[in-house]
Amino acid sequence: MKVLLSIKPEFVKKIISGEKLYEYRKSIFKKDVDAVVIYSTKPVGMLIGEFSIKQILNTSPEELWNITNENSGISKAFFMDYFKDRENAYALEISEFIEYKKGINPKEIDKNFIAPQSFKYVDDNWLNYQN
Repeated sequence: MKVLLSIKPEFVKKIISGEKLYEYRKSIFKKDVDAVVIYSTKPVGMLIGEFSIKQILNTSPEELWNITNENSGISKAFFMDYFKDRENAYALEISEFIEYKKGINPKEIDKNFIAPQSFKYVDDNWLNYQN
């Protein structure tokens, strides 16, 4: 199964460049998920690619930073602010990123599309789109 994640354009660029190899989350999926479809938030507003999840790390924010900081694509201050007052922090390790040849307007797939605040489960064939 896949999930759709909303990610800010500045972080999407770092995923594309390979600078950011971890996507951080405050909460994690209840279902078995093996891949992520990336929705680059406004002003881009497009589905730009997807990646396989190599592993999901779950530990304290401080320990997670120690494990992932070299490939985080963000500053320690930003990271710690994001996980402020949290006992657990999650990181999706990005593997096999595939950038779509051109961005996909999600309204072409679902005319009632609303970008998820956290994540949205999608079927593996949700896109049904040739890239």
